[in-house]
Amino acid sequence: MSIDSEFSSPPPGLESWNEKSEKALKFIEDMTQNTDSVQERVLSEILSQNGETEYLKRFQLNGATDRDSFKSKVPVVTYEDLQHDIHRIANGDKSPIFSAHPISEFLTSSGTSAGERKLMPTIAEEMNRRQLLYSLLMPVMNLYVPDLNMGKGLYFYFIKAETKTVGGLVARPVLTSYYKSEAFKNRPYDPYSIYTSPDEAILCTDSFQSMYTQMLCGLIMRHQVLRVGAVFASGLLRAIRFLQLNWHHLAHDISTGTLNPKITDPSIKECMSKILKPDPELADFVTKECCGENWEGIITRIWPNTKYLDVIVTGAMAQYIPTLDYYSGGLLPLACTMYASSECYFGLNLNPICKPSEVCYTIMPNMGYFEFLPHGSNDSNDLVELADVEVGKYYELVITTYAGLCRYRVGDILQVTSFHNKAPQFRFVRRKNVLLSIDSDKTDEAELQKAIENALNLLKEFNTTVVEYTSFADTQSIPGHYVIYWELLMKDNSNAPTNEVLEKCCLTMEESLNSVYRQGRVADNSIGPLEIRVVKNGTFEELMDYAISRGASINQYKVPRCVSFTPIMELLDSRVVSVHFSPATPHWTPERRRFEG
Repeated sequence: MSIDSEFSSPPPGLESWNEKSEKALKFIEDMTQNTDSVQERVLSEILSQNGETEYLKRFQLNGATDRDSFKSKVPVVTYEDLQHDIHRIANGDKSPIFSAHPISEFLTSSGTSAGERKLMPTIAEEMNRRQLLYSLLMPVMNLYVPDLNMGKGLYFYFIKAETKTVGGLVARPVLTSYYKSEAFKNRPYDPYSIYTSPDEAILCTDSFQSMYTQMLCGLIMRHQVLRVGAVFASGLLRAIRFLQLNWHHLAHDISTGTLNPKITDPSIKECMSKILKPDPELADFVTKECCGENWEGIITRIWPNTKYLDVIVTGAMAQYIPTLDYYSGGLLPLACTMYASSECYFGLNLNPICKPSEVCYTIMPNMGYFEFLPHGSNDSNDLVELADVEVGKYYELVITTYAGLCRYRVGDILQVTSFHNKAPQFRFVRRKNVLLSIDSDKTDEAELQKAIENALNLLKEFNTTVVEYTSFADTQSIPGHYVIYWELLMKDNSNAPTNEVLEKCCLTMEESLNSVYRQGRVADNSIGPLEIRVVKNGTFEELMDYAISRGASINQYKVPRCVSFTPIMELLDSRVVSVHFSPATPHWTPERRRFEG
């Protein structure tokens, strides 16, 4: 029996929404009271289902489904360990390599391998598991925020470009997969999950038309909006910036009841013909609120009934909290509701209206089989069960999924904060090795170093090199962008690199970064042009002196490759002698690729 059958909803109308909510909350309690037994059952199900796959046969489990056999024979792996087999599937191999069930598509991870998105094989039944977790979110939220069934949610949701592998399988982000699924498009009526955005706008591949339509509908229905959100904090801030740039067009459409001619998508035009009516009074209100310089509290001014902002503000997204507070006037809680990835959906926040610094997620033991590697260890013998982790300690998450990933290192670093019943609650600390992130992009130190080395080739003819560098993700601008501080050594000051050459250095670096970054720059407009700030000679020596004055060891000091501490930022910015931006967008296109190896 599938563990999901323990919580399946009857057809609409057979029970009240309160009964469904109570059932969901009881399910959470049951799962967290029986964490270890559920985990044991999940592993047994996975190994029974996939026992005859090529991957598990390599380790001679011989039908065993118990933990001891699994742990003693199946190794802990990374993406690189699985890449050859994943590429076989991408190139058309339909044999049961990882899963007894057919691979339905690839979910593209925002983590990267050799500069490209990782491809995570998935199976059709995983959609049911993801839907199950979604169904638990509003019952939990209703415990903290009443009457959410009395209005709508203004959510800025978008699909991203997808491609097909040579073998014909679709490869796309997990949320694009969900929004384009029949489960989303034909979802049953739920008074707690009604959006102002029409599906036609969410499913439009043109980011401008999608954003414009979603914002327009949000303005038209402004008094019905009870919560405002996006997947990531960066996405909500892009929506506010979009309003700043386009309010006059939106106000014109509201005033006249006509749709901007830039909106050409037939399905959007049809649905908006039923929504958009002349409303000069609302148009005047939008103009009055948006025409001035003061945008503090703009969210609560335009959507006065908003109870909270629903966005992820953990990990790299924490850098956006001050800006969100500014636009909400500091009046709205920031709700982080769930923890998920392309590989697996993990769990939910059982106290969603807590402070961002206190966000912790309870991993639901039915979603997959979870093990935890103490941070800093690479010994698989150190792995700890979900129920056996210790409060205060840091771990790297290792997962085994129904889709066939076995003992896979996700790369997320988590800290145990407490327990809910017998299920641990985790604070998301960071992605392992990630240096820079603006949106869904993730750039590590090795990738940044390689990008800088490529850019340095442009400086050779000027007898110039980079003495030192550091970086930071500038989120004050919308969209945010990467900033690289360079201290240059010029052997001939009369032959210094020109502004044009340094701009080309910016573009060369962007061309060197991974496809997730380049898609954000080109297709999603979620990342701004890369910036190089050249600093005075001796700046990095001053940086070292400052660190030593604060207690760093002169023998062990290393230049930080990414900075965020305000005094250090101020020191660097006070030494800037020139600023240069990428003059164009890097190359990116969603293309079908044959995978080698």
